[in-house]
Amino acid sequence: MSTFFWLPADYNVKSFNKHAALDLIRFSGTGMSRTDLAERMGLTRAALSLIVNDLLENKVVLEAESRSAPSGRPPIVLEINPERGLVGAIDLGASHMKIALADFAARIHQESEFQFDIKNGPEVSLANVDQNLRKMLTDQGLAMSDLCSIGVGVPGPVITEAGMVVAPPIMPGWDRYPIRDSLEKMWLRPVTLNNDAELGALGEWAYGAGRGEKNIAYIKVGSGIGAGLILNKQIYGGTMGAAGEIGHLTIDENGPLCDCGNHGCLEAFAGGHAIAKQGQILAISGKRTLLSDIPVDKISTLEVAEAARRGDLHAQELLRRAGTYIGIAIAGLINLFNPSVVIIGGGVSQVGDILTVPIRQAVRERAMRASEQSVRITTSMLGRRSVLIGAIVQAVNVAIHIAAEKKNSSSKVTVMETLEVN
Repeated sequence: MSTFFWLPADYNVKSFNKHAALDLIRFSGTGMSRTDLAERMGLTRAALSLIVNDLLENKVVLEAESRSAPSGRPPIVLEINPERGLVGAIDLGASHMKIALADFAARIHQESEFQFDIKNGPEVSLANVDQNLRKMLTDQGLAMSDLCSIGVGVPGPVITEAGMVVAPPIMPGWDRYPIRDSLEKMWLRPVTLNNDAELGALGEWAYGAGRGEKNIAYIKVGSGIGAGLILNKQIYGGTMGAAGEIGHLTIDENGPLCDCGNHGCLEAFAGGHAIAKQGQILAISGKRTLLSDIPVDKISTLEVAEAARRGDLHAQELLRRAGTYIGIAIAGLINLFNPSVVIIGGGVSQVGDILTVPIRQAVRERAMRASEQSVRITTSMLGRRSVLIGAIVQAVNVAIHIAAEKKNSSSKVTVMETLEVN
């Protein structure tokens, strides 16, 4: 049974069962019949009926004909009511910001991406976030009060309980800034705050390549490199939210300086910024490369990837070497963690086999045989949306369980065009 919600100690058994039932319905994929739900929860039909009737009364779930029945009359299943409310989701990266509006069924209704520089610091950055979110709402004829909750992802170690980051290498000025409290004060809405790689893992677990798995690792290869870990269907953040900082494993102690202050970190060899810098060095090296036709200050990871796709052998070698370094680090993670699936995501991962083939090769060569044979290494099914969808899942976690406790509540039904999730 998956339970991503947290309940106070004084909640009674019925309340706990109600929220557990909600999660089972949410992540079932095709809805659940009352019989299946009672069996999964170990409850009698009578006990389950009290819970289900409460959820139906609150309009959190609805009854519908199953869409997966092979033949005959479709059975009646319980599904989340998508029209019960809306949530917001925000993915803050080093150089981008994605914002989405979604319903309680995690279906995206509106989505936009904006240029963004997280090095501007918290005050400027959060004001930028606020401006873009409010504009999106206004364009849809909505107000902030129409959102039940908002999920936010950031590229740094997050202390979830405190709602802040601690010593984030690529977020200067953000250390211990009260991000969640500031946003809740600004928006007067419940806000969740998580590390972006954690949300990527959650998004892929709920709706992507890790669906239904108990133990997964999501490797986000973007400007930096991070890992989101799910252990026994629970996000694992560690004592201070710093678990999964795979980008700061030392590959070569005499290697290049990393943003964290150490030398030779994986991120300094294979992160997006590192690949771009290596491409710039290649462009002025005198070697025959397509990158020499591009102004050096305009060379990014995308230009390196495009040159590699066009047959540039030197650009291909840069990406292969980065993939090998990432694979070495993943092999160590697999030896320690023994996940059933490792998902490669983030912007850099979109370059495809040039990166993922050497990752798999390094894992085959370096991971312990028992762990290597039981793990599946795959690319993200949700692509660049993994983190955003994870933020939606977290926002719905909060909103749907609050809604389940409200008696005889009515909700505003907002009709919007739905975008495909994948």
